[in-house]
Amino acid sequence: MERMDIVEEAQQPAPPVTFTGRKTLVPAAVAVVLIAGALLIRPVKAGDDARPPGPSERAASAVGMGAPVAAVDLTALVADREKWLVKHADDEASWAVLGAAYLEQARRTADSGWYPKAEKSLKRSLELRPAEKGNFEAMTGMGTLANARRDFGTAKKWGELVRAQAPKQWTAYPVLVDAYSGLGDYKGAQRAMERLLELRPGLAAYVRASQVYRDRGWREDAALAMEQAAGDAKTPAEKAYALFRLGELFWERGETQQALDHYEGALRADPAQAQALGGRARALAALGRGGEAVRDYRLALGRAPVPQVARELGELLESLGRGEEARAAYDMLGGLAARDGTNGVDDDVVLGLYEADHGDPAAAVRRLSEEWSRHKSAAVADALGWALHKSGEDAAALEYATKATETGLRNAEFSYHRAMIERGLGDEAATRRHLQEALRTNPGFSPLRGPLAKEALAAIAAPPPGGPENILPTKPWVAPELPKPKPVAKPASKPAPKPAPKPSPAAP
Repeated sequence: MERMDIVEEAQQPAPPVTFTGRKTLVPAAVAVVLIAGALLIRPVKAGDDARPPGPSERAASAVGMGAPVAAVDLTALVADREKWLVKHADDEASWAVLGAAYLEQARRTADSGWYPKAEKSLKRSLELRPAEKGNFEAMTGMGTLANARRDFGTAKKWGELVRAQAPKQWTAYPVLVDAYSGLGDYKGAQRAMERLLELRPGLAAYVRASQVYRDRGWREDAALAMEQAAGDAKTPAEKAYALFRLGELFWERGETQQALDHYEGALRADPAQAQALGGRARALAALGRGGEAVRDYRLALGRAPVPQVARELGELLESLGRGEEARAAYDMLGGLAARDGTNGVDDDVVLGLYEADHGDPAAAVRRLSEEWSRHKSAAVADALGWALHKSGEDAAALEYATKATETGLRNAEFSYHRAMIERGLGDEAATRRHLQEALRTNPGFSPLRGPLAKEALAAIAAPPPGGPENILPTKPWVAPELPKPKPVAKPASKPAPKPAPKPSPAAP
């Protein structure tokens, strides 16, 4: 029997995991799992203390610290743990490590098919050592797994369970930062991030700090925290990830050339960084280099296919007049979303935006209304508002667009959506203000909607010169006649007091 078949058989008994006595089915998923500390691959033999770590040990240490892993090291770790567990099926720590490795494979390849395998491994670890007995490695793995599937409510439960049992267990806090952010609790995310920085400053903490600052609109702080993450990176994979995230920050700020430089720096550090390929494609499109952008989008989809990249490629092709190719990209989006749905991943935001712009807006409203009932983040509010606008419900749409744009996050797409909703309501001044904000934030935010924003702004009449009527008077100013002040009467002078009589001298 093949090695993987044996591992799969060992994974079969996976009863539901309990939360404080109640049985709860927990979906899993994650981009980078945060397992406590650097977990050992196998007992170290005597005399091996001076040997350099091998590929599997490097990978185990990286996933233990919540850091990206090189592809070759990750492959070695997966093979090592699968082989080990064939003969040591009761090793709960190794099951947790294997789950973490599967999750890192999912992050690198964007293949959600790794998520069910990770879930089985983590649940097997919890079966051998339940959550009630402090299996923090598997618990945080389940939390980060849920975050990657965008099941933020479940991720919050796992993170809070770990924190309740061990408040100083630092790996609980990255889970909580991501979960609170996905739920729209940005103050809770900030508190968890601050605690993480106290307990374990480093790559994982600085990445979360940058994320929190970006969501609050503190752009300089976000960039500084990500630069700290890049400075703390120990491997090319870690450096590439931090540079990619820096590129994303510059992109959102409309600094397209700087974003492009960082994406290319990430690819030099780790040519397998597929996310940076997608980012470079976006920047090239904004710089008018559409052919190169199409090439990079297709390379990114070949290495790590995700629905959002397929949507961006389709819209770029549509803007270039290549409608048939655009439809093929949109078909790919649907296929990738279906794959993700089978593996427990929530793609409702990207699907809802696609349906609103290119499909059935009413279906988008239904989909995103359900998503809003679960996750009240700025991204969901923006998508739901846009779907309502496309369905002709501008009054309802404005409520959600306002929620999305008043969290502090500066996002050109959000501002554009709000401007178009306000235009539908006939509020010309607000439309102008938010169109200007969108184009000031990032004039190349979309190959389709960016030009539409410029056209809409040009079509709106300029405000009257000099400002509104109640600011500049229509007649020359004339000083009013003020009553003259009455003279103040001086008080009557009092007569000088008479001197007191001198006493008469005493008789002799």
